[in-house]
Amino acid sequence: MTTDIRPAPAPVVHPVAGPGRPRVRPGRLGLHAFLMTVSLAFLAPLLLAVYASLRPYEETAEYGYFSLPRHLSFDYYRQAFVDSGMSKYFLNSILIAVPGVLLTLFLASFVAFSVTRLKMRGGLVLLMVFTAGNLLPQQVIVTPLYVLFTKIDLPYWMSDSMTMYDSYWAVIAVQVAFQVGFCVFVLANFMRTLPIEIIEAAVVDGAGVWTRYWRITLPLCRPALAALATLQFTWMYNDFLWALVFISDGDKLPVTSALNNLRGQFFTDYNLLAAGSVLVALPTVLVFLLLQRHFIAGLTLGASKG
Repeated sequence: MTTDIRPAPAPVVHPVAGPGRPRVRPGRLGLHAFLMTVSLAFLAPLLLAVYASLRPYEETAEYGYFSLPRHLSFDYYRQAFVDSGMSKYFLNSILIAVPGVLLTLFLASFVAFSVTRLKMRGGLVLLMVFTAGNLLPQQVIVTPLYVLFTKIDLPYWMSDSMTMYDSYWAVIAVQVAFQVGFCVFVLANFMRTLPIEIIEAAVVDGAGVWTRYWRITLPLCRPALAALATLQFTWMYNDFLWALVFISDGDKLPVTSALNNLRGQFFTDYNLLAAGSVLVALPTVLVFLLLQRHFIAGLTLGASKG
């Protein structure tokens, strides 16, 4: 009896993938190259604004914005924050955006819960009505809302103008009205993916509607709520139209209006304006960083279902 002692053949190593590495596909490389190009295209204006805000205007006027820097400093940021009174306008934007986001998510989540988890007639029609509200152009109702808000009286502790006009409540009400439809659509679709057995078990245990909504459904919707909160805060914080229409007192305007204070009557330092724009954008960047994990999870909702 003979024994075959020939050595085993050497493993074949792919020349591109290498040992222990997955094979790199040309299509995947092209996809990553395309995504990187698109990302750089979107980031280019922001990067140029940051670069310009660190350089003196005289330098960019002489050598151009795409030249190598001779001097870099943060003087424009200090000047933009002080000269525009930006701290006051930051507070105004927070007073509008934070209550608006909370009210929008609360109302939208309750409507979505009612449509998807309660046996109510016309639930689908109600969802369609909320979704169709987003199709209405906002500029169409500017004049009717202006007349309406001047006729709605408010107590002095809610509005020093004694009406809804020239108050934060007018801007918050319009923001909530226009954003709640989109949030209802997103939350209703997500709630339909939740196991109905959880709600049925809660009903058997005697849980009421509020308990099923607040203590069971909302915690399961945390990724969707975080993603919507990030988007809604960004939209409400950056909005300038409704504040410009419904607020006449300059001290109540949001932070987006502070950039106008950096424009001179006969001359505009665009490097100073770029520094102010970067400062205005910082809160939205901070909110995204704080909710980044939940935001990304919310973007991939339903990707692995079905």
